[in-house]
Amino acid sequence: MAERVAVLGASHKPERYSNQAVRMLKEYGHDVVPVTPGRAVIEDLPVSPDLGSIQGPVDTLTLYVGPERSAQLQDAILALKPGRVILNPGTESPALEQALDSAGIPWQHACTLVLLRTGQF
Repeated sequence: MAERVAVLGASHKPERYSNQAVRMLKEYGHDVVPVTPGRAVIEDLPVSPDLGSIQGPVDTLTLYVGPERSAQLQDAILALKPGRVILNPGTESPALEQALDSAGIPWQHACTLVLLRTGQF
């Protein structure tokens, strides 16, 4: 089933995992919202400069920013109220995880690319 997925920290560089996630999510039929400042388009998709600019609900927020950056974005992540948050390798943050728990937002340590390839997304 197709979901609306925001990719926080999306990159325009094809070798970056966040760009691979954007492409693979698109390939699997999801409605993808790349989120990063300073770019208008990534992989032919309009980019949201920040989480607050996303209109409408988000089923999944997948993180490709480190814990220092996610700490700065914690309030925006909670305000977005995604259906779940995927913390990709290197993005683990006990403080964010605790805040998500307190807000009742499910989260998991996982790799978006692996979840997609194995049918567990």
